[in-house]
Amino acid sequence: MLDKEVSKRILLCIIDKYPRKNDTTDPFQVLISTVLSQRTRDANTAEASRALFSRFPTAYELSKAKVSEVERLIKPAGMYKQKAERIVRIARDIVERWNGKVPATFDDIIKFNGVGRKTANIVLAVSYGLPVIAVDVHVHRISNRMGIVKTKTPYETEMALMDIVPEAYRTKLNGAMVNFGQLVCLPRIPKCQSCIFKEVCEYGRNNISGRKVNKVRRARSGDS
Repeated sequence: MLDKEVSKRILLCIIDKYPRKNDTTDPFQVLISTVLSQRTRDANTAEASRALFSRFPTAYELSKAKVSEVERLIKPAGMYKQKAERIVRIARDIVERWNGKVPATFDDIIKFNGVGRKTANIVLAVSYGLPVIAVDVHVHRISNRMGIVKTKTPYETEMALMDIVPEAYRTKLNGAMVNFGQLVCLPRIPKCQSCIFKEVCEYGRNNISGRKVNKVRRARSGDS
């Protein structure tokens, strides 16, 4: 496992070099888009979100929508039948219980149907600027792969990262880690050779060393 100070420098560098620009900071749209993003690609989420918000941009409007029309609009996001029912119910809850505004506390947000810890933290970070860290598959995978943390669950990863990342940078970590995970630290075949962290990353060092050993073995085999 990497030294805490080294880990902090790596994470701050990722935030600096792989920043994510949010399409919106509107709490309602951030919440609904994050629900739509479950088990689908970013491009699909963006397409579904654009179609949905062009027709139903607020909680009031979505709360009155027919589920069948919402299904059609969000189809690119996959699991559209379940997601359509879920987000219409969320919109109705926001209108009926919160006067059309998404609450700004973690405990209140996770009460919405289908909303978990990651989604709540994304809303709090992106929309309300609170110093929380949203941990998704990218953040959990990369942090453990690099040796920044040694954790088994996203919650454990979140707690460990909160101890490493200064408050001022926490809201930016999720988006930056997602970008880094999609561009460099890919799930199956990470681009270790071109990664700027290859000399400090535990996985990168082992991966590159392993390639060098195999290269030497192949060369020796060819000589014999």
